[in-house]
Amino acid sequence: MKRNFVDHTMYSTSGLLRTIELILGLKPMSQYDAAATPMWRCFNKQADLSGFTALEPGVDINQKNVAINRNSKRSSQFNLTRPDEIDDLIFSEIVWQTVRGESSVMPAPRRGAFVRAEKAA
Repeated sequence: MKRNFVDHTMYSTSGLLRTIELILGLKPMSQYDAAATPMWRCFNKQADLSGFTALEPGVDINQKNVAINRNSKRSSQFNLTRPDEIDDLIFSEIVWQTVRGESSVMPAPRRGAFVRAEKAA
């Protein structure tokens, strides 16, 4: 990474993925990361192996949220040991209410699809 450098380029998650693909010599996985801006400006041509001084965290990184409420009880019932075992809408609602307030209503999800229209034969 470049030190003492601020890059104002707007990168997306796809740009980060594209950067990783380029570093590892992998082909793009989709059209989105293929077209994304790689994060080249963030790196030097040569590695800077000089030391640095780490900052102490400003918050207790071991502190846990121990609140007991309706959503904490709901989430304690989830099986998080396997991917995609829980209902994504319920999980999203819990995350939404944790951020926006327990009585807030989560908006309906928006689904999208790519459809190619062809003339009927």
